[in-house]
Amino acid sequence: MTKEKQTLKVAILGSRGYPYVYSGYETLIKELGERLQKRGVEVRVYCHRSLFKNKPTAVNGIKLVYMPAIEQKSLAQLTHSFFSMIHACFSDVDVIFMVNSGNGLFGIISRLFRKPTAINVDGMEWLRPKWKGIGAKYFLFASRMATKFYDRIINDSDEMQKVYEELFNAKSTVIAYGANPSYESDPKKIEKWGLEKEGYYLIVGRMIPDNNADLILEGFIQSDSTRKLVIVGDVPFQDEYAIRLKNMKDDRLLFTGYVTDPEELKALYHNCFAYFHGHEFGGTNPTLIKAMAYGCAILALDTRFSRETLQNGKHGWFFEKNKTSVAKLIEKAEMSPEEIQKLRDTARAGLTDKYNWDRVTDRYLEVFEGLRKS
Repeated sequence: MTKEKQTLKVAILGSRGYPYVYSGYETLIKELGERLQKRGVEVRVYCHRSLFKNKPTAVNGIKLVYMPAIEQKSLAQLTHSFFSMIHACFSDVDVIFMVNSGNGLFGIISRLFRKPTAINVDGMEWLRPKWKGIGAKYFLFASRMATKFYDRIINDSDEMQKVYEELFNAKSTVIAYGANPSYESDPKKIEKWGLEKEGYYLIVGRMIPDNNADLILEGFIQSDSTRKLVIVGDVPFQDEYAIRLKNMKDDRLLFTGYVTDPEELKALYHNCFAYFHGHEFGGTNPTLIKAMAYGCAILALDTRFSRETLQNGKHGWFFEKNKTSVAKLIEKAEMSPEEIQKLRDTARAGLTDKYNWDRVTDRYLEVFEGLRKS
């Protein structure tokens, strides 16, 4: 049997694991891994052992490998990726697919073992407020090392590809995140929070500084809107920033915490008046394209990445990074209900072919097959 006709074996490393869905990376692994498995690829996902109470050897045909880590906040994910890389290099997989540019340095291990590799580097981690000093310098260094040691660099947006060209003089392949368009949900699902259709604005995401929820909340409080602002999400640890947000005093603010029921979350998206997107340093952001897939009118922080996804304003409006700009955009939205409805009606049309999960899988499969043959 020729190598090309043997089952392609792909190890996926660097995330919390599967079927654990917590962030964009786990969503990518779920959507990509399940599709690859159905196409005859043997998929092995490396899981952070301490996060899984039950440890089945396989779920939905995807093989699972549980690896330890040094369980400290700043070291857990990196050490888990380090141990996973060593294990994968000693295995019989054809291709190693790593996620997160923070794992860029570990490509030297696979290079020594001559294992073909690809890495999805995601956003500009070195600019995120949570990484200061040494942390920021490490992420910049690790991102640069990823371009030296991995065989293929994958970015999720054209603008992020430009960043890697500008900073590191590195070529990369653009493969965006996908989205699953949805048209229906149970409107009664939002009644538990006392909400009505189009009676609220929505934010979904972790309560971290680079998502700029504080800016949006301050701008909303400054506005005269009679609607509510619903904030879905939290952080899994005690955090001064998140506590400060929750302590903001305004009867129109509603903090739901994490919403784990996908039907409830879908209903929150479907029925909002408009969706606020404040993410600053990523490429293609999963929550933004989910909002498009759910037909939301989108009000986004003006970044090169949001402009790319929203096609320069065709599928959303933009605000500057100050609370006055947020307040003015809210005033504009409430004075223009017909324009807001138009944004809702055309949101899904912005999800071009590159955001289709099946097409995303096609692109990754091309990369993996190419690496195996090289």
